[in-house]
Amino acid sequence: MIELLKQLVSIPSVSRNEAQAADFLQASMASRGLDVHRCGHNLWVESEPESGKPSILLNAHIDTVKPAASYTRDPFTPFVQDGKIYGLGTNDCGASLVALLETFLRLSSKPQPYRLVYSATAEEEVSGHGGLEMILPEIGRIDLGIIGEPTGMRPAVAEKGLMVLDCVAAGKSGHAAREEGVNAIYGALQDIEWFRNYRFAKVSDFVGPVKMSVTMISAGTQHNVVPDRCEFVVDVRNNGLYSNEELLDEIRQHVASSVTPRSTRLNGSSISLEHPVVRRAAALGLEPFGSPTISNQTLCPFTTLKIGPGESSRSHTADEYIIISEIEQGLDLYCKLLDGLEI
Repeated sequence: MIELLKQLVSIPSVSRNEAQAADFLQASMASRGLDVHRCGHNLWVESEPESGKPSILLNAHIDTVKPAASYTRDPFTPFVQDGKIYGLGTNDCGASLVALLETFLRLSSKPQPYRLVYSATAEEEVSGHGGLEMILPEIGRIDLGIIGEPTGMRPAVAEKGLMVLDCVAAGKSGHAAREEGVNAIYGALQDIEWFRNYRFAKVSDFVGPVKMSVTMISAGTQHNVVPDRCEFVVDVRNNGLYSNEELLDEIRQHVASSVTPRSTRLNGSSISLEHPVVRRAAALGLEPFGSPTISNQTLCPFTTLKIGPGESSRSHTADEYIIISEIEQGLDLYCKLLDGLEI
């Protein structure tokens, strides 16, 4: 695992430029006797063909963000010191990538009550269409997804989603000195006040309420013209208890402005505390929490749990690192979490 991670660090794989890293990882997996499938820059292997068994997906991403300007060493040269591996993507999420691959090899070496699929996918950092979303139709039905991300091996049982809304309040232009026109800004203010104060009924125990924030506004052409159009942008953070489409329907029932989502793909996620994998995690002493950061969970139309070695606070930072013992402990916990699990 450690050597594989070091080799991957040395291959730049910024989002949408993952080809070389995917080539290397594919060859590495094939050298271990795995029948590797590929679509775009996405790889996957399966323990057995799809059958009547439930299926568990292990997923981690091979892409990284661009390195921060404040790196003090080459981000693409793995550097080991004091039990840590430094390099871009070590924490987010190379550690999960290699630990989940080893988990697949160990668990699939003996009979399991499920079909197991391991996938290493692209474009996670940009929520791109060329990532996990591309291969889901190819890998068949999935009943549970384990999404590898740096969580300190704590199980994230809820994750916030995202929807960005472009809103337009319409008015009628007129001379500002006369009692003419309908001021679009005043119409927008009423809707903005609604976004500020409205509370959706369902509140997550782990990530709280749906959060809506008006973050941009634009209107007017000059001081003496009543504006006939006011545009504003709303950032909506889904708490996993609604689909983005449900939130959009409710919003449109309450505001007069036109509301157009840039996308409804990035849904929130939640899993019941009574799900067998969450109960197994609790039995192992792993404390559940809610995650504010978006991952591949948001693209999965099936039940998922986010868990992996490393810490989210190190992600996207200069001189990113992973502690070697975190990878080893992550592998151990992944195997204990999934070995023989009935779902």
